[in-house]
Amino acid sequence: MEKVSFIGAGSMAEAIIAGLVNKRVIATQQIYVTNKENEERLEQLEQAYNITGTTDKIKVVQDADVIVIATKPYDVVDALNDVKTYIKEDQLVISVVAGISTELIENTLEKKAPVIRTMPNTSAAIGYSATAITKGKFATDTHLSITEKLFEAIGTVSIVKEEKMHIVTALSGSGPAYVYYLVEAMEAVARAEGLDETIAKDLITQTIIGAGNMLKETNEQASTLRENVTSPNGTTAAGLATLRKYQFKEAIENCIKNAKQRSIELGE
Repeated sequence: MEKVSFIGAGSMAEAIIAGLVNKRVIATQQIYVTNKENEERLEQLEQAYNITGTTDKIKVVQDADVIVIATKPYDVVDALNDVKTYIKEDQLVISVVAGISTELIENTLEKKAPVIRTMPNTSAAIGYSATAITKGKFATDTHLSITEKLFEAIGTVSIVKEEKMHIVTALSGSGPAYVYYLVEAMEAVARAEGLDETIAKDLITQTIIGAGNMLKETNEQASTLRENVTSPNGTTAAGLATLRKYQFKEAIENCIKNAKQRSIELGE
């Protein structure tokens, strides 16, 4: 790839750009980004990553090997209409927009452009994204492979059917926020109990990392790992009993179901 261009300059675009730059996947001078009209934001990204930020959308799109659509869902159609005249059928269009189908993008472009829909998460910024990808009507396995390699540079990649992208969005796309919310609660309790904030953060962070690595490296079920930690009538058992009392599991299930439903609504 000689040129990767981003339409949209929000947190997801920045996370991916940061990952590509940090992993040296592509030279910084080959990365372009544009947005609706926020020049201050473009300058910020330009200075932070030594890339090209400009409101000249034609300059961004022309000759790009890959065009990444990273706008808000309600801005997708307008953003594509601004540049579709300059997009060619040999350019790969990758969407990271929640809820938006490949069909909508294809229809808006009004050409047989290869479109790949993806759902990364903001952990892309440090190379730990969990990304799901699926191909549109005109995309080939080669396009899917290019996208897979691009996103493997910033984390793991799973290929899924497009109808599963809404649950993926709710599960891993939004997932980091659920974990951060849990950490916020743990930090609040630590503060209330008088534990040094730095110590609390270190302990909580390492606990989250350790649990994640246990899931990944042992291949054990989460339920098995939970049971291994839980001694009868011990401290963990007392804590878990409280989570059950407040219907923690049901809250998480409904959280993900509602996020999925919102993804569907955004697509409509």
